[in-house]
Amino acid sequence: QVQLVESGGGLVQAGGSLRLSCAASGSISSINTMGWYRQAPGKQRVLVATITSGGSTNYADSVKGRFTISRDNAKNTVYLQMNSLKSEDTAVYYCNALVVVTTIIPQQPYWGQGTQVTVSS
Repeated sequence: QVQLVESGGGLVQAGGSLRLSCAASGSISSINTMGWYRQAPGKQRVLVATITSGGSTNYADSVKGRFTISRDNAKNTVYLQMNSLKSEDTAVYYCNALVVVTTIIPQQPYWGQGTQVTVSS
């Protein structure tokens, strides 16, 4: 079993900052790409940012220059630093990780439970 636990969401005023964390635990051999997705009310879940085990990053155009994804491989944890927040960033943010449990089983995607981020204007 693999669990992803997110923390750090909350209510913030426009222009403010928040830092999300997501820690993976359980039967983990290794973790490949980790990432953050978000889902606004009435909309589909969309990619925010991803980071490979080697540190290569990818961002949605809407967050480039404002959000920074990072990870601590020793702690199996991924972070999302969100600056200059806008009302349109309001959503439930989900952590995702591609986890290798054993070398004979291909990587599997795991999701966190989600954390609410609300930006007031």
